[in-house]
Amino acid sequence: MKKTSVFLCAAAMVAGLSSCASSKNAAVLTDISGEWNVVEIRGAAVVPAPGQRFPFIGFNTETGRVSGHTGCNSLVGTLDLNAEPGTIDMSRIGSTRMICEDMTVERNIFAALTQVKKYVKLDEEHIALCGKSTKRPVIVLKRKEADATLSELDGHWNLEFPDDKTAFANLEKTPFLELKIADKRLHGNAGCNIINGAIVTDENNAASISFPQVISTMMACPNMDVENRVLKALNSVRTFGRLTGGDFGLYDESDNLVLILKREL
Repeated sequence: MKKTSVFLCAAAMVAGLSSCASSKNAAVLTDISGEWNVVEIRGAAVVPAPGQRFPFIGFNTETGRVSGHTGCNSLVGTLDLNAEPGTIDMSRIGSTRMICEDMTVERNIFAALTQVKKYVKLDEEHIALCGKSTKRPVIVLKRKEADATLSELDGHWNLEFPDDKTAFANLEKTPFLELKIADKRLHGNAGCNIINGAIVTDENNAASISFPQVISTMMACPNMDVENRVLKALNSVRTFGRLTGGDFGLYDESDNLVLILKREL
């Protein structure tokens, strides 16, 4: 609770100091390059729903690609590299179509993005996305830092599908992963068979993780469909991130949440 209170106060302070009208806040395209957390929408601090990751937007000012995540779905779009400095159109951002239990933050993000027409630099850590004539930001972005470290994944984790939390209810064995980060190895069970494999990371991306060529024993079980889904999901993993509540999410190359890691109690 204390951490949340501090965050809310910090967001309120940013809102109090930010303005879309000041000429001293003029920015150029390179100022928005990189990934940014969505910390405020129309003056209200963003609080992700339980089990969701913090929403963010990324701007690649070399390729013109826009990417990100709402906490529920992945974002994708393009950036007009020839636009007048300080102007931006975010109305044509698309997303994946996963349905989540709470989509309030996502709806607020998309509603706000349709109003964005320009950007200003608030300070070295914050960017404001502004409407055509509004004096206050529609969205405030804060430069994104790694929200989790690889070492935090070390240990035993029960698995859960994000879109089917009861899939493992009738299995003889609960699917799990034992991640040994130092050894770059994984061990576990997919619901029937024992699985083993390597852990691969990218030193240039703190959030990267993948499990290429996960192998399993060959025992036949009554419900192999769920096990096959687990293996397919593991083979698709490319990154990880912290979810609210203490769990971790594993994401594919399109930034779709494919598996949830839940610490064994």
